[in-house]
Amino acid sequence: MKKLSMLSALVVVSIALVVPVAAQQTAGSNTNKTQVTSGAKMKVKGTILKKENQTLTLRDQTGSELTVRLASNAKIEEKKGNPFRGGHKYAEAQLVRGLFVEVEGRGDSSGDLIADKIKLADDDLRVAQTIDSTVVPIENRIGVAEDRVTKTEQNAERLSGQLDELSQVANLAKGGAAAAQETADVAVEGVNKTNDRISSLDDYEVRKTETINFKIGSAVLSPEAKAMLDGLATQAKSERGFVIEVRAFASSDGSENMNRSLSQHRAQNVMRYLAEKHDIPLRRIILPFGYGEAQPIADNTTRDGRKQNRRAEVSILVSKGITSPVNVNRPVGSNR
Repeated sequence: MKKLSMLSALVVVSIALVVPVAAQQTAGSNTNKTQVTSGAKMKVKGTILKKENQTLTLRDQTGSELTVRLASNAKIEEKKGNPFRGGHKYAEAQLVRGLFVEVEGRGDSSGDLIADKIKLADDDLRVAQTIDSTVVPIENRIGVAEDRVTKTEQNAERLSGQLDELSQVANLAKGGAAAAQETADVAVEGVNKTNDRISSLDDYEVRKTETINFKIGSAVLSPEAKAMLDGLATQAKSERGFVIEVRAFASSDGSENMNRSLSQHRAQNVMRYLAEKHDIPLRRIILPFGYGEAQPIADNTTRDGRKQNRRAEVSILVSKGITSPVNVNRPVGSNR
């Protein structure tokens, strides 16, 4: 058994040495893109951001994105901790967004990673499926909103065409030229402000943020945390076009996988409390997500720092396009 442990350690060290040589990062506008040297072996861990056919977009633990294509004989199996039982096998369809996976494969000529083996944990799969079931309805609603925006833009284009006709009438009509021009100016102002409002539909501003803390290894909401969520829910119901963002985190106490799962449970408990206690519709809650030990706000080497990092950040976001009315200033004395 001791020899086997030493052999495993050597394999891990070998992989750690190979990967930096095989992977090259190219800086993009906002994210880093990892390119894999053709034929080089690579082992990477990360979260699935997108899946199209047999191609995955993966974000690794450094924040860099990598394109992964599944080989025809790729194995998708459980990353298990018990060596005395057989691991579960998974279907390609179970590789959903938000799933944390471990991928092994080789680079191809385009810089992508051809995956021969993908490993995942049952707990991570359950969390990812919960996230995916929440995201799809939200995307459908966004699609409906985009259709409405498109129709509004078409109406604005038709109104612009009518403005040209009004300008011609104003030039021809001596007595009503000034009045027609005045009407045209008001209409142009209305069109411009309407277009500005349409452009800001997906631009959100934070109205309120509450940070609630948890005990070590716990996802239970304290009375103080519930009181803070009560106040936040009351304010949210008074807002127009609001959504609630829930982001949960963990300190460095415990293992990385345990903290990732713990932070997800914290986010889900916040979502459940808002939904059950205050009847906040799930469509108003954006993708509750646990970040594990990532994004600490204090030093994890101190007791007080770890206490601050065991937290959930809950924010009310309001669409600027919905809350900003279109007001057109009419000239003084105009009855139109």
